[in-house]
Amino acid sequence: MTASGTASLNLYVVRNEVDPDSEYHCDALAARFPTAEEVDFVAGERVPLDDADGVILTGSTAGVYESDAHPWIAEQEAFVRELVEREIPTLGVCFGHQIANTALGGVVEKVGTTAALVEATLADNPLFDGVGPVVVSLHGDAVTERGRDMEIIASADHARVFGTAHETAPLWTVQFHPEITAAHRDQLVEHFEWQEEPFSFEDVTAERIFENFVALAVEATT
Repeated sequence: MTASGTASLNLYVVRNEVDPDSEYHCDALAARFPTAEEVDFVAGERVPLDDADGVILTGSTAGVYESDAHPWIAEQEAFVRELVEREIPTLGVCFGHQIANTALGGVVEKVGTTAALVEATLADNPLFDGVGPVVVSLHGDAVTERGRDMEIIASADHARVFGTAHETAPLWTVQFHPEITAAHRDQLVEHFEWQEEPFSFEDVTAERIFENFVALAVEATT
């Protein structure tokens, strides 16, 4: 399922992956927004903010605390702050969730990898309309202290800050991966100690987040 209504918006998918062998999650996320322009932030590409109706920040195998090794991370934190200031609708996924929070003064720490289908507690937020509690968790870092003006909208047993939303700006973030589906199962099994039971990908409806984000972006820009 791709996000409907994207043709009327100038959307940008910001790719953050530093490992060429791990681009699959960026590809999967970009595929959800087929009319969006992809921007390789790691390679030095940047979003023309005067033209942007919405921005999606992808995951990454880099840690947000590795700015000494990856100077673009500090640049992206400044970029997030400008997105908030300009009130440009933004969706952060995994690393995108983490950097949105650190950009606003939050804390991210290495906590150990969780690679599994997990049950999350989701707040009554329009981003989660039609989204069930079973989601794909695939991360080794976690937000341990949310950013300034960020409220928690999702939590899980292993991650208290599993999703956030800005109190006034159109910024939403999720630690989990709505773009990952059963089509990625072989890769998950090969590269991670993937745990699916007691759930199934048939229980996962998180892809609805993309349609919801587009609807929120349309509302914010009209």
